[in-house]
Amino acid sequence: MTEQIEKNFDIDDFLKNLTTRPGIYKMLNEKSEIIYVGKAKNLKNRVSSYFKTQSAPIKQQVMVAKVAAIEVTVTHTEGEALLLECQQIKAHKPRYNICLRDDKTFPYVFLSTQHDFPQITYHRGAKNKKGRYFGPYPSSGAVKESLKLLQRLFPVRQCEDGVYNNRTRPCLQYQIERCTAPCVGLIDKPTYGLDVDNTVLFLEGKASLLIDQLIVKMEDASVALAFEEAAGYRDQIVKLRSVLEKHFVSGEKGDVDIIACASKGNVACVQVFFIRNGQQLGNKAFFPSIATEYDPSAILEAFIPQYYLDKPVPHEVIVSHDLTGSALLLEVLVLQAKHAVTLSANLRGERLKWLQMAMTNVDNSLQSKLADKQGIYARFLSLQEELGCTDLPKRLECFDISHTQGDQTVASCVVFDREGPVKSAYRRFNITGITGGDDYAAIHQAVFRRFKRLKSGEHEAPDILFIDGGRGQVNEAQKALAELDINNVMIVGVSKGPDRKPGMEKLILVDQEQPIDITPRASGLLLIQHIRDEAHRFAITGHRARRGKASKQSVLESIPGLGAKRRQLLLKQFGGLQGITSASVDALSSVDGISKHLAERIYELFHHQDGDSI
Repeated sequence: MTEQIEKNFDIDDFLKNLTTRPGIYKMLNEKSEIIYVGKAKNLKNRVSSYFKTQSAPIKQQVMVAKVAAIEVTVTHTEGEALLLECQQIKAHKPRYNICLRDDKTFPYVFLSTQHDFPQITYHRGAKNKKGRYFGPYPSSGAVKESLKLLQRLFPVRQCEDGVYNNRTRPCLQYQIERCTAPCVGLIDKPTYGLDVDNTVLFLEGKASLLIDQLIVKMEDASVALAFEEAAGYRDQIVKLRSVLEKHFVSGEKGDVDIIACASKGNVACVQVFFIRNGQQLGNKAFFPSIATEYDPSAILEAFIPQYYLDKPVPHEVIVSHDLTGSALLLEVLVLQAKHAVTLSANLRGERLKWLQMAMTNVDNSLQSKLADKQGIYARFLSLQEELGCTDLPKRLECFDISHTQGDQTVASCVVFDREGPVKSAYRRFNITGITGGDDYAAIHQAVFRRFKRLKSGEHEAPDILFIDGGRGQVNEAQKALAELDINNVMIVGVSKGPDRKPGMEKLILVDQEQPIDITPRASGLLLIQHIRDEAHRFAITGHRARRGKASKQSVLESIPGLGAKRRQLLLKQFGGLQGITSASVDALSSVDGISKHLAERIYELFHHQDGDSI
């Protein structure tokens, strides 16, 4: 049932007659364009809340001022209302809604099992061909990458049937050992079938079982003095181990989606990570359209039902933030999936590691989006206005310090111009000769060394020098420039504010006693946050590299509890010391006889990952 009111409507009269049943409401402007779609358990209460102007947020008042008509559709339940809301948002993409702009179907890896010599290939669309489908994958690029990987591991043909049926001699794929040329009879069906079976095991997430089988074959070949064959199995094991490190999730056998969200200003990013049969198939970034700033929880609550409206729902969905409407959302997901679904936010153990990985990726994607060259010039204009610069800045530099309890101190200097980050101009400084933990002295030394090179003509002078820190760090940077007789660079300290929350930064200028406040959500603030975060990342990376170089001294024999048999088993499983060095704790503990505690000691030997003190 649909109710509609005309332009210049009397809202009070409309609310008197509005039903209290669940449903959706569509707000239209003077041009009859839908500007907002919402759902409600009680339509009358929800719609009336928009017109309580004394308590409504500014962004809501702006939207309501443009409303010239409202359409209401009544549903039986709130769950039906949520589904209908998602359909309407995807169809009309209203300006004031959080809109997911992605209508593509998922791609799959397809194995044509009905052929004598099956083909493995990319597939998108209806599953109307006979064979097996593996996926879904987040993008066509993820499928193509998987197919390249499979070609290196198991030479199953990937050519089209038209090409396969008309070959008279082997193609280039055979010459580079990516195919065994079944098209011209260079391999028999049983031998080819072994590669197909191995491919299926891999795609089903049973790579560990496959490795065990290959180890047995390698040892049998070695006993039979077939050393070349044994070496081939060894190389295949090493490749599989490398793949396990990158693509397989320890201890997971089911289907899981990990959804993380981050936002700054009017830009939001959502990352979805796909795990199917314990195999990480990749991830995809989405940038929902938002007209104003939203909390990540609100973005996820709008994103998830739109995303799964026409896509398969896994048995578990992990989210980065607690959702206020999680019960209703879970009800709708179960309705869509037609099987039990778990929605998790508060995690521990392995799942917490996955979520942290997703959060790292979503933050990186958001930073990349914010650094887009189309918007960087506008942020420079905003920065000029906020800082009161006479001329538009051309070049910015930012310094930060990283150390662990005063040891292995590293200073970073990152450079931005009107095109964004200038990574070729980034520099790090190993700080020596100061008291451990003295950030003031570290800043002084780093700035002095950097600008001493400037005076010799090694690089261009920045218009603004940002220092990640407070008044003390700013004063030390000023002293360093004064010692070099440099007085044409504006120094700005970036203090994180009382709660250390993004958007609450205070800017400290040399000639002003009190910090200045920047306009909330100004694009210049996003530029300051970006260069500050980039300096922080670059400093930590350099510090960890310096610390790691100093700590790698031992070999496997120095680890208590790791005897000769276990060392030999590790070397077999990972193909040598280099493979062990790059293995994770989970991969190491998957080897028989290697406990979690022992795996952690082995990993610590090569990585020495203790906490940072920044």
